[in-house]
Amino acid sequence: MQYVAPVGIGVLYALLMSLVREPHRRRLNALMVAGAGAAYLSGGALGGWEFAFTALVTYVAFRGLDSWTFIGVGWLLHTAWDVVHHLKGGPIVPFAPTSSLGCAICDPVIALWCLWGGPSPVDVFRRPGGDRRRGRTEPRATMSR
Repeated sequence: MQYVAPVGIGVLYALLMSLVREPHRRRLNALMVAGAGAAYLSGGALGGWEFAFTALVTYVAFRGLDSWTFIGVGWLLHTAWDVVHHLKGGPIVPFAPTSSLGCAICDPVIALWCLWGGPSPVDVFRRPGGDRRRGRTEPRATMSR
């Protein structure tokens, strides 16, 4: 369960975030990855490196305001930081020794969704160039003046 639950949390995160309309979805996710980048600051397990990592993720998150790719990269950077903290023994949640491992499993799920462009379930299941609900296979014609 220790390995399955984090995957479920990552999927649930993507599904819930999918409810937010674009471009707010992308911008909110940029803020989320920035916050995740600062999550280890209070623990200080890696000393000054915590500040360097936070600065790096803050820059990546800033670039993520306009790019799903940067948001995905930010989550992958956080995954690497989670692994380092798990091995070093400085968990993200002090009273849960394997919390950094769980985070390292969850974050790549979120990163994949972000690298995919952060689609909503409707976007994923909609046929390209068509309207599934009405059985249309060609784009709708629009009226122009």
